[in-house]
Amino acid sequence: MVPIAPELLMALAGGTAGAAGEQIWTSLRNLVGRRSPTGEPHGEPQGEPDQEPQQEPQGERELTALVQVADSTERARELAEALALRARQDPAFAEALAAWRREADALEGTRSGAGDVHNTVSGGTQGTVIMARDVHGSINLGG
Repeated sequence: MVPIAPELLMALAGGTAGAAGEQIWTSLRNLVGRRSPTGEPHGEPQGEPDQEPQQEPQGERELTALVQVADSTERARELAEALALRARQDPAFAEALAAWRREADALEGTRSGAGDVHNTVSGGTQGTVIMARDVHGSINLGG
């Protein structure tokens, strides 16, 4: 499975993807919060048989952290890594995450996978040229 791009998670968590993005974010929150059929959090160690599990589902902490600081690339990466780990540990979660990913990929204006940028500058003398992909923030050229 190709990792989910942190930029997509940041856009969804920050609400910059519009109403459709909010629905996709809510479906991710619901997916992450689901427990296995046995009632155990996906990918977490089990407690004593007669005790309630004390650990939250894997990825819940990272998801909550990203909501608190939606423009944090580090927190978005941590969530992407937690989702990938959980998908490797739980085939049912992996299948549901793949379905979620297809919905997210279909959302206009977002990308959830790696992508290449191919820029070409040709012709005579060039002034300042900026080539970038997925810029989240300001670009300052000095002054």
